[in-house]
Amino acid sequence: MQIEHILTPQLTFAGVPGGSKKRVLELIGKMIAQHTALDSDAIYESLIAREKLGSTGFGNGIAIPHCRLEQCTEAIGALLQLNSKIDFDSLDGEPVDLIFVLLVPHEATEQHLQILKMLAEKLDQEHLREALRQAPDAESLYRVMAGHGGD
Repeated sequence: MQIEHILTPQLTFAGVPGGSKKRVLELIGKMIAQHTALDSDAIYESLIAREKLGSTGFGNGIAIPHCRLEQCTEAIGALLQLNSKIDFDSLDGEPVDLIFVLLVPHEATEQHLQILKMLAEKLDQEHLREALRQAPDAESLYRVMAGHGGD
């Protein structure tokens, strides 16, 4: 699966205010709801519920919050570059400044796991993480993540 199948330029955000994990997850819900038919509270509540099971802080300043949503009909991704690092209870203890959110339909278990694996492998590349951090705006951020520049 290509990243463009789940991430759009409209759901790519650069220079997002950090603050706290809870604040960022709440903001993510609002930002995704503005560009989809999904409810911001439902997104937030589902992401928080997932975080309570264990942090989605992946390491190396990356978090991949994800959840299944009843009202979701297809996999939806959102990419946020934070303007300041936040504590995300990451496995490596490092604060997070790059967040890739993944929302999938409730029944999409296998697809969910495949997309998470693809994201983890992609975001495990140091040169990609650095290019994402250096992106000056949302358009550049999207192009780097989608593989159209930044190397």
